[in-house]
Amino acid sequence: MKAVVLAGGYATRLWPVTKHRPKMLLPVGESTVIDRILEELEEDDRIDDVFVSTNERFAPDFEAHVEETDLEKPQLSVEKTTEEEEKFGVIGALAQLVEREGIADEDLLVIAGDNLISFDVADFLDRFEEHGAPTLAAYDVGSRDKASSYGLVELDGDRVVDFQEKPDDPKSTLVSIACYAFPAEHVSFDEYLAGDNNPDEPGWFIQWLVDRTDVCAFTFDEAWYDIGTPESYLEAVAWALDGGNHVAESATLENTSIGENVHVLGDAEVVDSNVDHSVVFPEATIRDSDVRDSIIDRETHIEDLNLAGALIGAHTQIGNGEE
Repeated sequence: MKAVVLAGGYATRLWPVTKHRPKMLLPVGESTVIDRILEELEEDDRIDDVFVSTNERFAPDFEAHVEETDLEKPQLSVEKTTEEEEKFGVIGALAQLVEREGIADEDLLVIAGDNLISFDVADFLDRFEEHGAPTLAAYDVGSRDKASSYGLVELDGDRVVDFQEKPDDPKSTLVSIACYAFPAEHVSFDEYLAGDNNPDEPGWFIQWLVDRTDVCAFTFDEAWYDIGTPESYLEAVAWALDGGNHVAESATLENTSIGENVHVLGDAEVVDSNVDHSVVFPEATIRDSDVRDSIIDRETHIEDLNLAGALIGAHTQIGNGEE
C-alpha cells in the first residue's frame, strides 16, 4: 500500500507566517503538524512508500526537513507550481502523482498534511481492510455553520449513504475530513476528471464515488484540527500542550509571565512581558508587552505593545516608535 500526504497548499489565510514556509512545518508542541502523520506511517508495515505531495516553492523546505529526521519512507513528489493560481486542484494533482509515480495498481491512503488528528492511522487502515471499500474518516464538528465548509456525511452503520460537498444548509454536523483510503481499482482518477468534474476539493470526488460504489466511514470522537487559519493553528497548539506550555531551553525569559498554551521556540527572548495562548518563533524578541492569542514569527522585535489575535510576520520591528 502507498500513502500520499497532501502538502501542496500555499496557506494564504496564514500569511505572512506561511508566505515563506509550508504550514505543515509549523510547530505543534514538541513536533510539527506533518511529523505526527509521517511518524505513524513510518511505523505501519502495510505502508511501503510515503509520497509527500508538494509544490516547487516548498519542495526544498520539505526535503531539508525530512533529511533531518530518521524517517526512511517519505519521498517528495513535486507538482510544477509555484503560486496558488497555478494549482491543479487536489484531485488533479493526485491524478498526476499516481501517473508520475506509477502507483495506479496499488491501494492508496491519502491524508492531508495539515490535519492534526487524534486517532491512530493504523486503526483507520484496519477499518479499510475490514470493508475492502473506499473509506473516509468522519468527525462531528458540532456546528452546522462549520459543517457547511466540509463534506457532509450521512451514514447507515458504517456505510456512507449520502455525501454532500459544502452544502448551504447542512442537515447534520458529521463531516468528512481529509483522510481517505482507496482500493487499487479506485486509485485512477481519470474517469472522474474526464467527466469535467471539479478537480479541486477531494469531497467532490467522494460525492461522485458514493453514487457509483460502496463507501465506508471510520468515525472518531476525540480531536481534529484542520489547520488553515491562525485561530485553528492556535487551537491545535492548545490541544497539544493541554493547558501547559513549551519553552525551548535556548529561549530567554526575564521577569515574564507565561500563561497557558504558550510555545516559545529556540533563541527567542521575552523580557518584562506577559504571554498567553501564543506561539513565539525562533530569535523573536518581545519586550514590555502583553501578547495574547497571537503568532510572532522569527526574528521579529516587538516592544511596548498590547497584542491580541495578532499575526506578525518575520523580520518585523514594531513598537517603541519603530514600525
